[in-house]
Amino acid sequence: MSAQKDRWVSSLVFLLFYACSIPRSGSASLQQEPSPQHYFSGLEATKTSLAFFTPSVSPGAQPFLEQIESSAEALQDYGVSVVKVNCPKEDVSRYCGKENALRKAFLFRGARLIREFPTNALFDANSIIANVLFALLFNEVKYVETLTDLENIENVLKGKSNMVFAYVPATGTAEHRAVMEAAFVYGTMHQFVLTTEAALLKATSHDDPDVSSAWLLFCHCQRATDPAQPCRRTALAQPLTLLNIHRHLKLMGAPLVTEVAEDPEKISTVHLQLGLPLVFILSQKETYEADRRTAEFVAWQLLGKAGVALLSRDLVDLNVLHRSNVALKTPDEGMPIQYLVLEDTDEVITLVEDKNKVKQIQEDEQEEEEDEDEKENNNQDIQDDQVVEAVSRDKKRELPLEQILVLTEENFHSSLSEAARTVVLFYASWEAVSLAVLRSYCEVAAHLKGTPGVLLSRVNCWDWPGLCSQENVTQFPTIRIYKEGQQSVTYGGMWGTQELSSFILLSQVPCPLKLATMDEAEGYLRGEFPSELSSHHHTSLLGVFSSATSEAREAFEEAGNILSGHVRMGMYLEDDALALSQKYSVSPPALLLARSGGRSVEGIALSKHSVQDMVQLIRYELLDIFPEITVPNLPQYLQLGKPFLILFSAGDISQVESKEMLKLAKGRPQQAFVACWLNLKKTPVGHGILRSYFSTTPSLPVLLWVNLHAGGQVFKFPPEQSITEMNILAWLERLQAGLEIPSSTLSGEDWKPPLPAYDFLQMMEPPVPELSPHPGDSPGQHPPKSAGGDTAAGDAATREEPSQESTAEEVGSPGRDLRGTAPRLAARDKQGKRHSEL
Repeated sequence: MSAQKDRWVSSLVFLLFYACSIPRSGSASLQQEPSPQHYFSGLEATKTSLAFFTPSVSPGAQPFLEQIESSAEALQDYGVSVVKVNCPKEDVSRYCGKENALRKAFLFRGARLIREFPTNALFDANSIIANVLFALLFNEVKYVETLTDLENIENVLKGKSNMVFAYVPATGTAEHRAVMEAAFVYGTMHQFVLTTEAALLKATSHDDPDVSSAWLLFCHCQRATDPAQPCRRTALAQPLTLLNIHRHLKLMGAPLVTEVAEDPEKISTVHLQLGLPLVFILSQKETYEADRRTAEFVAWQLLGKAGVALLSRDLVDLNVLHRSNVALKTPDEGMPIQYLVLEDTDEVITLVEDKNKVKQIQEDEQEEEEDEDEKENNNQDIQDDQVVEAVSRDKKRELPLEQILVLTEENFHSSLSEAARTVVLFYASWEAVSLAVLRSYCEVAAHLKGTPGVLLSRVNCWDWPGLCSQENVTQFPTIRIYKEGQQSVTYGGMWGTQELSSFILLSQVPCPLKLATMDEAEGYLRGEFPSELSSHHHTSLLGVFSSATSEAREAFEEAGNILSGHVRMGMYLEDDALALSQKYSVSPPALLLARSGGRSVEGIALSKHSVQDMVQLIRYELLDIFPEITVPNLPQYLQLGKPFLILFSAGDISQVESKEMLKLAKGRPQQAFVACWLNLKKTPVGHGILRSYFSTTPSLPVLLWVNLHAGGQVFKFPPEQSITEMNILAWLERLQAGLEIPSSTLSGEDWKPPLPAYDFLQMMEPPVPELSPHPGDSPGQHPPKSAGGDTAAGDAATREEPSQESTAEEVGSPGRDLRGTAPRLAARDKQGKRHSEL
């Protein structure tokens, strides 16, 4: 059924429902009886009737008769017949006596009198219908006078049924009639409660309500499964009429969040049928749980104003921007769905309440796109730091921190003994690099989940500056591995997930690993490692020492302590060490370098025995002969201080080029420069490098000589020549002779941010760990003005059970920040989750 047809049918139902209660003129439904005896003799046991007794001639009866006649047809719709009984002059019985005739009306069920009404209380059709239905539903509609009475009813209903609580300034009004007619229809579904006490209305409202107006609250007691949890309440925002009550109850009965997996254009819900907009929260598989919680939070805020649906991107192919996270569908025919990028749920609520907000947001997005380049170039007021920008953009992403133990001054030392190795991340909750590393750290925790003997933990130094000072942590972030009875190891590599995971696993094995037999040593070179190292394809390094080379051995052991976690090192110093080393044409002390799983072993004699020289030699020998340059490994090769002979390629280089470059790298000029290559498909930053070398990107592959450490000159290998060892060597000779003209020369300016860095340590001087910055603070360059950190508050909230009041208000909602698929939906009050709350 189309949306238009659904809306038409729904409207027709409303009209029919409402039409039954509209007073009609005329007395077609008014029954007349000639005498009380005739009336009582014809009463049926299950029939209800409202009777009034009047003399045959009564001059003052006309106003009352007009009103009761106008209500007769409406009451007949509720199974109540209105009967006019004529009293003979000689009849002085109970109903026809002078004290009752036209002064009272009587409500009967069969011959049993239910209630009698003074006719001055039945002053119009509304009062007649309201009072009659109130009397009929006396046991179904509870009347309360105090807050205690209302709470007692709520407690009985919790987990079972919902409640409709209505306040009317007085009985017999049009609002009272509307409530009673709704109770007649919906009384079997919800518990109706009525009051006329203004004090009770004020006690149930956080604001100062207008007691001169009627109010209606839908109380969601069925969701309150905890006896101590109050029922959440949703007020009727429109005037209290039967149609508005019916509409409100229909909305309250609709699903809080509708999950959809089809084109939003084809979606029709009760909200659209009732003329309300429908908000879509765009989700994806990876963020489903968080998006679901935020959709529920938004739905509670918009209950009665708009519908909320959770739309899965994984199941629907949307031709919209990936960063769009909210869509709005209005009930207006022909209006397209608006796809928007919103920052938090406050914007979603404003979007629904302010119809001009959609146009404003779209205009703002267009202006942001037009001014993007200008903003990027404007560095007068902000630090030009890509890490800060990236973290700020991603600040509302929820991080899975459940597997990372939070350490404080109280539990730090005791927690170090819980596992064989405890990995500790020291960070500052508002510092950009710390937050970027924290994301990688979470991925490491997921990757190493279940690894025996490894415990991942974190310390927010903004919360616990005394603890970080005690551990001599002077920069953020810092990662250390604590081993019982040993000195801690500090991580000094790249901050990527793979590098961190490798460091932690390698740190589980002693460095150097002492091998006891010749078979163990040769197995080590062949790639037979402890289980902790089996999945890591590092080049293996084996130190071979004799009893006469104790100085070199001690330097090697100390170098192993320094390189622990970064290098796979073994050591062999038994009596047959000489035979092992001579097998590879070296004599102790020597290094045996096993590359490619032990298929090739290279022997290197150790001539320098200082620890510093040993570390430098090991790092150098572990470098690849003809490496592929990537962002993580570039610093290692820059530290060599040599010129680069670099081959830029649009993909993998050919076998012929690889073979020729490898021959060149292994030749005598190897010590003079770094021969390497860069795959622009795997490392797109290479495009920017080439643009800085040339005005236009040259055709690929292209071979360049770049000396970053002396002059910054860039030379381009002649493209007409084939890349062979002989041609390259001839070209390099011309370079050294000064016969080649550089293609470009790099600027001699230092590469540094346009603004000085902040002195974070100085800002940490006031140690007040129990205080927290404002939860709304986001990471950026400016740290909080006062000490304390968000994590302390978040962790405390994690340890404590939420209050019943907050539970009732939130009902599992994530908070007020929108983080969605792009950006994800985040919880402002969800503990320890957002970047700005860490």
